Amino acid sequence: MIKVGVLGVGGISGCHIPAWQKIPEVRLVALCDIRPQQTEKYKDSGMHIYTDFEDMVANEELDILDICLPTYLHVEYSIKAMNMGMNVLCEKPISLNIEDVDRVYAAAKKNNVKFMVAHVLRFWNEYVYLKNIYDNKTYGNFLCGSVKRLGNTPKWSWDNWMTDPDRSGLVPFDLHIHDLDFIVYAFGLPSDFKTFRSKGKNEDSIHAVYLFDNGSYISADSAWYNNDYPFTTGYRFQFERAVVEFDGKTISIYESNGNISTVGSDVTGDSCINLPPTNAYFDEIKYFTDCVIKDKPADIIKPEELKLVLTALKSF
Repeated sequence: MIKVGVLGVGGISGCHIPAWQKIPEVRLVALCDIRPQQTEKYKDSGMHIYTDFEDMVANEELDILDICLPTYLHVEYSIKAMNMGMNVLCEKPISLNIEDVDRVYAAAKKNNVKFMVAHVLRFWNEYVYLKNIYDNKTYGNFLCGSVKRLGNTPKWSWDNWMTDPDRSGLVPFDLHIHDLDFIVYAFGLPSDFKTFRSKGKNEDSIHAVYLFDNGSYISADSAWYNNDYPFTTGYRFQFERAVVEFDGKTISIYESNGNISTVGSDVTGDSCINLPPTNAYFDEIKYFTDCVIKDKPADIIKPEELKLVLTALKSF
């Protein structure tokens, strides 16, 4: 039985905790957050509750630590845990600093443990579908595309860390990183890119265009708005024989021969923060668990890709 602890019981843990609890080979034994109120609803769950990381690791024998802390704490606690022999799943981004990628992966190698950044879009059904039709040239070559990820400014975060550029990196590192990571993963390294940004006290909006050697491009919009704008995500991609569009709920395929079809989502998974229900968090966590159990590299996410993404984000 794989014993797991979750460090940080904030917004994203609401997706991680139910996923861990659904994996038969796993026992979620401990939660830790410096705010006692965050773990109050789990007090009768049978899990051990801590407010101090050192107390948790002194009293538990954890095989995996799931780090759901604020961004600026990711590297410190990832390295601490791996030096104690734990495998680590860490929420994205790995860091705001490119050099930290090598530091973290060096710690994993030194201690012979697994490490993975939780870039969940790689496991999201509608994005897996997009990568598959691109890889298989289902509708011919890719020509151009657009992605979007929009929402309201997260003023609810602990100590307002998400609205602090030095601790979160704001929209580029917290929001846009999802789409850029997927672009690099699915379509490869862009040959060039252009970025535009409008940033105020409580708002942050960016537009980017990523160019590829074959003449194709992908445009991306990401923003935090200072109002109750609903979370909105989706994509539209043009291939030689079809336009494929995801509106946040359904994929629609408009083929050049006149056929129109849809690919609906039958997902009834868990939701957290203001995200739609999905089984992507389960798939992501199950993948990492299987890598630990079978002693396989957790290499669906590679350090080289992480560096490329961080390098691009630094230009915003």
